[in-house]
Amino acid sequence: MNHAHVLLSVDAGIAEVTINRPEKLNALNETVRRELTEVFDAIADRGDVKVAILCGAGDKAFVAGADVSEFAARTPDEQREVYGKRRVYDALAEFPKPVICAVHGFCLGGGNELALACDLRVADTTARFGQFEIRLGLIPGAGGTQRLARLVGPGQAMRIGLCGDFVDSEEAHRIGLVEFLVAEGQHIVEARRIAARMARWSPVTLQLVKKAVLEAGERHLSDGLSAEKELFLEAFASADGREGVKAFVEKRRARFSR
Repeated sequence: MNHAHVLLSVDAGIAEVTINRPEKLNALNETVRRELTEVFDAIADRGDVKVAILCGAGDKAFVAGADVSEFAARTPDEQREVYGKRRVYDALAEFPKPVICAVHGFCLGGGNELALACDLRVADTTARFGQFEIRLGLIPGAGGTQRLARLVGPGQAMRIGLCGDFVDSEEAHRIGLVEFLVAEGQHIVEARRIAARMARWSPVTLQLVKKAVLEAGERHLSDGLSAEKELFLEAFASADGREGVKAFVEKRRARFSR
């Protein structure tokens, strides 16, 4: 795939997707959003991809936010039309395989919303998070209230959205905005290590675990438990499920599909 601002590499079941616009702090413009969507759509069904990592190029930012100059001239009707289309955040949220976001430097506005749409977040000590839309007289419009509240709780989401302050890496880790905190420059190394641990397992069950956990945030507990039961039965009936159980009984390593 030939893209101007998004790079893709695949190795050992792990797809590494890099936003490559460092001269603009990887700010999200229409081209970057379109290319990211195309890449994630393209690898969704690839058999050689079990886990994806999303990261940003350069040493200053994962994504410093949306390219404000791009939408500054839009009318409200034009912005509503844009919001009526499928967006990159939807492509990430709908991606069936685990996605790990590796964050360094600025992760602001739409960049933080990209991270929120991933399944796990690894940050190094340079990372600084924030939803700065309130500084522009706006509110987050791509998950910066909804996904954020589900991840860190409504109180922290209120504070982040209403104050418009930076959240440093240690605080982000403490409140659960990121799951892993590592030394400066080690964010991609750690993301690769986590991805490699996941890639050992069945691609079927990786996707079913992700689906089951996401169901928990969308359903009442009793409905979620029913969905979990059905997903377990789907895993149980799969070739990998049969192989895993058989390998355990036979005291050998399972040979899952690749």
